[in-house]
This record gives sequence, C-alpha cells and structure tokens, in this order.
Amino acid sequence: MPEYLSPGVFVEEVSYRQKSIEGVSTSTTGFVGPCGFGPVFDEPALLTSYSDFERIYGGMDKLKFEDHDNTTNNFIAHAVQAYFSEGGKRLYIARVFEPISGAYPPPERTSATSTSGKWSDGHARWEPLTSPMGDIFLKARHPGKAGNFKVSFLFKYGQDALDTSDAENILLRGLANFSVVWARTSEEMTTSPVGSGQLYWIEKYFDETRHRDTFRLRRDDPDGDAGEALSLDQLESVRPVTVTVATSGHYGDDITWEDLSFHPGRQNALTEIFAVHPAKRSISLYVPLVFETQLKNGAAIAEALMNQANIVDNTPINSNLNSSRSALRTMQVQLTGGNDGNQPDSGEYQGTESQGMKSGLMAFEDLEDISIVAAPGSTFDYTAVSGTDIAEAVMRQLITHCERMRYRVSILDSVNGNLPGDIRALKAKIDSTRAALYYPWIRIFDPITETEILNPPSGHMAGIYARNDIERGVHKSPANEVARLALGFEILLNKAQQEVLNPEGINCLRFFEGRGFRIWGARTASSDPEWKYLNVRRYFAFLERSIEKGTQWAVFENNGETLWTNIRQTIEDFLFNEWKEDHLAGADPKEAYFVRCDRTTMTQNDLDNGRMICLVGVAPLRPAEFVIFRIGQKTLDNR
Repeated sequence: MPEYLSPGVFVEEVSYRQKSIEGVSTSTTGFVGPCGFGPVFDEPALLTSYSDFERIYGGMDKLKFEDHDNTTNNFIAHAVQAYFSEGGKRLYIARVFEPISGAYPPPERTSATSTSGKWSDGHARWEPLTSPMGDIFLKARHPGKAGNFKVSFLFKYGQDALDTSDAENILLRGLANFSVVWARTSEEMTTSPVGSGQLYWIEKYFDETRHRDTFRLRRDDPDGDAGEALSLDQLESVRPVTVTVATSGHYGDDITWEDLSFHPGRQNALTEIFAVHPAKRSISLYVPLVFETQLKNGAAIAEALMNQANIVDNTPINSNLNSSRSALRTMQVQLTGGNDGNQPDSGEYQGTESQGMKSGLMAFEDLEDISIVAAPGSTFDYTAVSGTDIAEAVMRQLITHCERMRYRVSILDSVNGNLPGDIRALKAKIDSTRAALYYPWIRIFDPITETEILNPPSGHMAGIYARNDIERGVHKSPANEVARLALGFEILLNKAQQEVLNPEGINCLRFFEGRGFRIWGARTASSDPEWKYLNVRRYFAFLERSIEKGTQWAVFENNGETLWTNIRQTIEDFLFNEWKEDHLAGADPKEAYFVRCDRTTMTQNDLDNGRMICLVGVAPLRPAEFVIFRIGQKTLDNR
C-alpha cells in the first residue's frame, strides 16, 4: 500500500475488472523423422510454408539409407507438403539421423572415418583440403547426400588503395581494420620480378612517433608482437583481396556470398559466415557450408586457399596483379562422401542430448506451443530389429511423449500394406487417450518421379486438424473432412469393414461416390469410454492449458476469499464465452459448467500447506457419430 506522508494530490491506477483467460493455440504441430538435409541437434525451426522446409531440410528427393538396397520416399517432405496443403499453419521439424557407424554427432571431426568413399558421420567433405592446405577444413554443415554439392571460390583483387599524394600523411583509402591485402614494398618494386608481392592483413594502431592513428601491414598472428610489421611509407602498392563463395547443386537456388573477408576478426569473414558454431541461428539453418581452420590471421588463410587454387589451375598467385583492373582467380571444389546414414531406429526417434542440444522427440520438450506430434514414415516397411518392432516402439514413444507433456495428442500411422486384420492386431497393442490411429495410407502424386505414391496419413491429418480448429474450433471432431491431396487410398474400405474397425478405435479413411475422399473416424486409441472421442480429448487439453496459462497471476497471492472469488469469476467468464460460442453442451450456463472455489473445496490442511483448490466441471459436446432417422408408415387416423 502506498505511503502518504506529505500533503498533495495522488493519482493511482487500479483495476475494477476480472483477469481474463485467452484460449491457447491447438494446431501447432511437430513432425519427427529423417530428412535429406538440415540440423539434427538444434532447436527445431518454426516453419510456416513448404518453402521454409525446403530451404532448411531439403526437398522431396528420395533418401538412400546405407543399410538398404533401394531408395526410400522422403515421407517427412511429403508430409510437410500435405500439412500445409490441408490447412496447417505452424510446424516444427525434428530431424533424426543414424550414422553408418559410431555416434552422432562424433566427439571430434577427425573421429569420422571413410568407408567406400562415404564418411561415417554423413557429412560431405572435400578431401584434398586436409593435406595441401594445412589446417583448413571444408564440409557440408549437416549430414546427408544432399551435402554433395559444389563450392566455388572467386578471389578478387581491388584497385590500389595506397594514397601517397601527401608524403607526410600516407593513407589507405576504403580499407578497414583486419582487411586482407596484396602489397609490394618499394624494395620489391626495384629488385623483384614484375608482379611480385605478398599477402598481409591490416592492423590499426597508434603511431607514437607521429601521434596519430594509422595502419600497418602484418603477416603474423594477431597475438604476436608485430615485430615485422610494415609501415605505410615502406609500401609501393596495396590492393584489397576478397573472396566470393557460391554453392551449387544443393536444394533450391544456388547461393552466393559476395566479397567476404579472410581475417577472423572481420564480421563478414569466412570463419564467421561459415562458422562451425555460428553465433547467429540463421547461419546454422540457412548456410549449408562449414569452413574451419586453426590459422589465426587472414593473410595465412588467403594464402592457403590461393595455393590450393594454384594446384587446381596451375597459375601463379601473382599473375596479372600488375594490371590496373581487378584481377580474378577461381577455384571450384566438389564435396563428396555425404550420405543419409542408416535407417533410423526407435532410439533416434526418442532422441538424445549432446552439448546442451537435443534431438528427436526430446527436442520438442522445450517447445510449449506444440499440440500435435507425428512421425510420418516411421511405420514404412519396418521389420523386427534385435527382437524389437521399431514401428510399434516409435508409436509408444509418441504416446509417452504426449502423456508426459499432457497437452498434446499423437497421430499414429498404420503400417503400409496392412490388411484390416493386421491393423486390428496392431491396435490391440495400443491404448491411450492421447493418440489417434488412422488407416489406410493415402495415394498422392509425387512431383519428383511424376507417379503416384503411397503416403502415411499423419501429415494430412495434422493439416486437417489445424484446418478444423481454425474454421470450426477444437471442440468439433476432425472428421467428415475432405483429404485435399488424396488421389485414392491404399485400400478402399467398405461399410462392413469399418463396422469391424471403428469400434476398436481405428479411424478409417474412405471414398464416397460423389463426396470424394474423406476422414470417416473421430476416435482416440483408448478403451476408456469417457475419452472415446478425439475432439473431447483435444478440447479438454485446450481448456486445461488455457486455464493454466491464464491464472499464473494467482500464484503467491493471499489464499483467502478475495482470491477465490477472483479465480471463480475469471474461469466462469472464460467458460461462459465458450458456452456462448456453442462449444459446450447445455441450454444454460448452469447445465454447461460449474466452478467452485471456497471452503468446501479446501481443508485447513490444504490452506496450511499453501494449496488453493478449484473444482471445474464442463459438459463437452460429443460428435453425432451415428445419425439415426426412424421412419414408419402412418394412416390418416394417426395423429
């Protein structure tokens, strides 16, 4: 309470209204599975379109697992396209990767081995860089055969920047601290061959003799004593040297980085733009190349690269440097040995933690806005490995993740090629209120092969969930909705087959003449009749999460009548709005919900231990799964 110690006018802000609860989003989705490229151990990126996915995780090109003879459809990429086409808005991807051998990521870059021309950690490299260039390392940032792209280096020599018009005040025009230059001294001008000179980096320092800031040229490391540095009055010519780097053959358009610096101290240096551990998240997501070196000065880095260019094109470094125009030198290298690793097992889907970063489903644990999770493709042609059925193991991990995170549901795929009897046997092993199983797979058009392929239904269903939530609301079951991308189904189910599958909690996808391909099931994979319907489970998750977030202000408030009244009114206002929007059953609010928070809900022991207990009951709407019309004959005498 404010103090009033001296006379005056005091203006204070007070509130005369109840706190409000805002409904949380229910359509943000997370997919986990193998991709063609992209980070494995990193916070999943938020995607809002398929083009976002393509820039980070690659396109729809098929994957080639080293422990399989044939290529595999890129199910995650197709699921992402289906998600956004069906109406999804926000999506996270957790890429999984299993290396050919060893752990991923390896503890050191040198621990990766090459077998049959493929690196065990999956990262493409350019092998000649490991020997003639000294300690410089060039590789694809992420594992995958998509990392086998070309890298071009274009070295540029600018105009002479040395201004000697004032002998007492020699200047360097247009250059900054740590710039790399090609320079020749006055002595080299008279005693050395034409075009001779060396590479240096520029250091800004205070000239105590002339009492002013100026530049000097160095070739040693920045932590050296600069004993052999050249002053500007020793120089005859100074030309800036930069490099332009381009990648080609990677997903999407070719990428070019113009006029980069060599020295690690510059913001646009090679070691910053292609950093191993980038400071900017955009680099880890959108820059597919890593340039690593233990060389500490830009002159040494530039010289190492140019020496390698000499090996490639057999042209001396100093050729054409006596030209007044910018001289160019190019070098193109091919990264090789990148691969998609082995087909991931359940351990990769579950995820691990390395150096503070998480992979797989573990990466979703720190993202609070996810409401739907799925693993598209995890059930494709998996067989028993070491006595464990991987498809079933991944399903259980999805369910366990949702149970632990509370406010999430998992979308489970049937196994491709399953007959109705097979899917019943699979469903018999699953029982959860936070999972929904869909059958069969969906036939779609593959733009890569220009043929029809089978796609797991989870990507489509996640998009339909989102579309349903946006257009109708999470209270409405995501069923009797059209699968927009569907060209057909793996199996065309009939009514008799669904009569067997539906009671067991298997949501069927069916074709209806004149009504297209539709989702014809709205049940969870639970045997509990209270949570039989998917919309009830998801609506309660929405209510619980919204109330939890909207009442955080109550923590540590005085646990008395004032707090209880405020809590009751806050929740009642929220539920009244839900009832007015026709999201709850009941002809009036008393039938739709109740909220109790008083001495009848708490004992003295609860109060003594800091517990405030509020009881909330709501009457959810259940879907009209069976619409029944009873029609009989009548006579004129019937009334």
